[in-house]
Amino acid sequence: MSTAVNPTNSKMSNYRYFLLAIIFFLTVVNYADRAIISIAGPAISDEFGLSAIELGFIFSAFGWSYVIGQLPGGWLLDRFGTKWVYATCVGIWSLFTLLQGFVAGAAAVALLFTLRLLVGLSEAPSFPANSRVVSMWFPTQERGLAAAVFNSAQYLATVLFAPLMGWIVYSYGWREVFWLMGGIGIVAMFIWLKVFRTPHGHAAKSTENTKELEYVVEGGALVDIDETGDQQKKTSITWSAVKKLLTNRMLIGVYLAQYCIVTLTWFFLTWFPVYLVQERGFSILQAGFVAVLPALCGFLGGILGGIISDQLFRRTGSLTLARKTPIIIGMLLATTMIICNYVDSPVMVVALMTLAFFGKGLGALGWAVVTDTSPKELPGLNAGLFNTFGNIAGITTPIAIGYLVEMNDGSFTTALVFVAVNALVAIFSYLFLVGEIKRVVIKS
Repeated sequence: MSTAVNPTNSKMSNYRYFLLAIIFFLTVVNYADRAIISIAGPAISDEFGLSAIELGFIFSAFGWSYVIGQLPGGWLLDRFGTKWVYATCVGIWSLFTLLQGFVAGAAAVALLFTLRLLVGLSEAPSFPANSRVVSMWFPTQERGLAAAVFNSAQYLATVLFAPLMGWIVYSYGWREVFWLMGGIGIVAMFIWLKVFRTPHGHAAKSTENTKELEYVVEGGALVDIDETGDQQKKTSITWSAVKKLLTNRMLIGVYLAQYCIVTLTWFFLTWFPVYLVQERGFSILQAGFVAVLPALCGFLGGILGGIISDQLFRRTGSLTLARKTPIIIGMLLATTMIICNYVDSPVMVVALMTLAFFGKGLGALGWAVVTDTSPKELPGLNAGLFNTFGNIAGITTPIAIGYLVEMNDGSFTTALVFVAVNALVAIFSYLFLVGEIKRVVIKS
């Protein structure tokens, strides 16, 4: 196994960290746009008289198209590269986010559902694109933290925007929050177009940049995956390639675990504010502010998980131990949300949810595993498959919780058990299905 040299005696650029900050920002916007509906949900429900089941289906609309778009999104990235595919999807999802603020009349619910579908479809390439950026720019011993950083943006999105969105809905109305976030996303698209460069394109600028290229290549970065030569242009989806990925036991375990972990994500993205309002008596404004604490701890847990994973890899040389340990510990902590069913204190409920969300963040290293295991020829396809399986939970979780709440006369007791069980299944998958974590080789 190749290990990157420590470039202490030579000056090199650190553009990879700047680029990581940019994809972190894009992912914050991405998740804020997903989460708008949960903050605006109670107000939308009141205006249009929606039941919990109907609201659950609107929550799930994003997930249907997001899943459908994963394989095409992965193919687009492998075929055309990261820069323009990512820019296009950011611009389109931001436009559809903005348009949600204009829905009205008898067809408002159908229009809202349709626009959520379109947002999901246009966001589909975003996380595979993030994975490609980390794969091409970061050596193995830095990759766990890099993947954890962009994945942890989902929590900071709530920290930064939930109070703001809650205040806007409370003070002005739910439409205005869609207009604000759509505008921010359009600005983000132009920032991405301005700053993104491939490793080879960056290296051509200066000697310091060349040294950074040499450093990441020595550490195992896949610096050529976004080049546009003849080899890259021949990349395409074949059922043979898909079959090889879907019949790999390690990847099956990773996909299953990601489905379970994303179930936790979608509970917090969609039903958690509703839980606080309907079962725990918070106002919409209070729910927006209260949601900050669990999200902040989820963010800290995500960063800590990446740090722990990379430190374990440096000390032991075992990628399997380094990736699995934070995942298993984090999922165990996530199951503590069940205790909320047995306490009455709002403070205790927030504390337990905060611990659960911290654990969810700690264990959310799936994207690091993807960058470690993707075949060099098909990183976009594997990332698309991974995100497809994971985000089926974006369909099933909102609907399942909607039915469970409706069947239990508005109580979330069974819903919390449902979410916690998924954390246990993720642990099972990494312990007994995944086995050794290593890069998959596709033999022609």
